[in-house]
Amino acid sequence: MKIFDTHCDALLKLQVAKRNTLFGGELLDFRHSTELDTNFERLQAGGVKVQFFAIFIHPEFPSDEKWQHALEQVDLFYSEILGKNPLIKHIKNWKDIDALQGDEIGAVLTLEGADAFGNDLTKLRHLYRLGVLSIGLTWNNANLCADGVGDPRGAGLTKLGKEVVQLNNEYHVFTDVSHLSLNGFWDVMELSKYPIASHSNARVLCDHPRNLNDEQIQAMFKNRGMIDVVFCPQFITNNSEPATISDLIRHVDHFCSLGGIRNIGIGSDFDGISSYVTDLTNASEFPNLINALQKQYSETEVEGFMYRNFLEHRPGV
Repeated sequence: MKIFDTHCDALLKLQVAKRNTLFGGELLDFRHSTELDTNFERLQAGGVKVQFFAIFIHPEFPSDEKWQHALEQVDLFYSEILGKNPLIKHIKNWKDIDALQGDEIGAVLTLEGADAFGNDLTKLRHLYRLGVLSIGLTWNNANLCADGVGDPRGAGLTKLGKEVVQLNNEYHVFTDVSHLSLNGFWDVMELSKYPIASHSNARVLCDHPRNLNDEQIQAMFKNRGMIDVVFCPQFITNNSEPATISDLIRHVDHFCSLGGIRNIGIGSDFDGISSYVTDLTNASEFPNLINALQKQYSETEVEGFMYRNFLEHRPGV
């Protein structure tokens, strides 16, 4: 069964390793490095057909260095992921997914946090040209576009943030709400043609600010938004015991109970998490999730969660 995964942080790991070579460290080989949850061999073994790769810039970096960090990650996407793996194909527009051959894997470039371009929309347009197809306005911090879930002010979108959403609409690019403040979320609901929560779960089941409450969930479904369940244990259960696949599926069940059976997808957050769901520790173990879902849902429904729902909700469809 094909799998579309809408969030991983492999680019950040590749960048950190490359910078560490200045101090005697070694480059990571995307083809098979065991330090990468989403290396090529693991994507193949797990049946991943489309993998999203996030550009993420830590908010504590000086503002005048953030654009360079973003470009370094884009360069690694082109050189290490696309350049050294002929079976990985760059998805530059959503129709490219339909052209993937049987053994090919699509790679989508995304941006997690508008810090990379600051208030320079020329830089944003360069990112569109480089192939960025999904943009989250914030990480957990505040920036010039909006406040994130970790900022105590909790403000919504700025004028600039609203301009970015409108440009996303124009370019058929997702606006990602996974890290937005509550007020920012509602601003996006008013403006976005293509909302997505690339890696979020249900807050009623796990009271974490990164998760969505029921009102937000229903608004996403009403606006044809996708919610992609995330594998980070802290977003799955408040228990001290290790999170299980059954715990994760409870979030799928809840989304379905709110009418979202055709709006659910997968956003693993592999390579961005340091603890794991039992039996779901890297991309090669996706079949364990599929097998568990097939015990509760029909084959058609599970295919929806894994990839068909995304195909129906991608921009321009």
